[in-house]
Amino acid sequence: MSKKTISILILMSIVLSACGGQTQAATETPTIAPATKTPSPPPPATDTPTEIAIPVTGETPTLLPPTPTEAPPNNPDDCLNKASFVADVTIPDNSNVSAGTAFTKTWRVQNTGTCIWWSGYTLTHYSQETLSAPASVPLPFTRPGETADISLNLVAPSVAGSYQGNFVIKNPDGLIMQVDEDSRLWVIINVSASAPTAGTTATAGAGTPTGTGATGSGSASVSAACALTTDNAKVSAMLTALTSYRSQNGLAALPVNAQLSQAAQRHANDVACNNLYVHTGSDGSTPETRVAATGYVASDVSENVYGSYPPLNGQGVISWWANDKTDIRHNENLLTTKYTEIGVAYAFFNNFGYYVIVFATP
Repeated sequence: MSKKTISILILMSIVLSACGGQTQAATETPTIAPATKTPSPPPPATDTPTEIAIPVTGETPTLLPPTPTEAPPNNPDDCLNKASFVADVTIPDNSNVSAGTAFTKTWRVQNTGTCIWWSGYTLTHYSQETLSAPASVPLPFTRPGETADISLNLVAPSVAGSYQGNFVIKNPDGLIMQVDEDSRLWVIINVSASAPTAGTTATAGAGTPTGTGATGSGSASVSAACALTTDNAKVSAMLTALTSYRSQNGLAALPVNAQLSQAAQRHANDVACNNLYVHTGSDGSTPETRVAATGYVASDVSENVYGSYPPLNGQGVISWWANDKTDIRHNENLLTTKYTEIGVAYAFFNNFGYYVIVFATP
């Protein structure tokens, strides 16, 4: 074989080897590429909505008012707590309710302050009838300028009569919030009369006021089941507090009249045994007719009445009347220059204490 032939064979061998290497590389490339991609998770469609849903779910509460279980808002230390009564949503004043009936009272109030209300703000009982109210209820989340509906589940007393319960809003520090020019939200109901209980009647004896040396007695016909009691010490303490209050305002003490005290005790016994918080007696009597029934001839008559559980002491009831912004006549009577004599009384029944002062001018 010539050198030329050998050279041609060697050259062909090299060319074939090069072509074989290229063919192998071309066949391996598509095989390796899918093998590499197959085990790696493709961009799963299920992952995408999950990642979107998480922030949406987390953000939704921040776009809505926080619920009462959430952390309190960051109210400034100097923010103002104040409210305004808007409406009785349910049970307007003097609604008729059957004895022993459960009902829901709802007030609508506006946040007229600068603090945000949350569950740390509560509505609690303040005075007069509790009506089986819970110890407290939280306020809904309410920003300044917004209104809130505050509801209480209550139960009407089992005895017929007119009843009032007073409630107040307290801030997280337990301080009472101002509502308009007062601080109370109240419910007043008239409980339907029940059938009279058969039995005898008993005369409830009147107390003997010891203040300023005057004494008085009186009676009222009440059910034998009403075993009310009187307390001369409370009457005396009330007179002392009244005299002190008038003295602080540059006024002299009012003398106690026995006949006026008789009229006062008659009504105190009546309101105690019939759960009344009005000036009209269960027998239809009025301050004027009760005074006239004692033989006292008056040109003008007025009356302060208060009852609560637990009973206030003498100073407490005078302070309550003096600070009552709902009916300023209570304080006007205490500081009267119009009336010249008074009658005083106290009756206690079923854990409630009832005070009455009759003011009159001959």
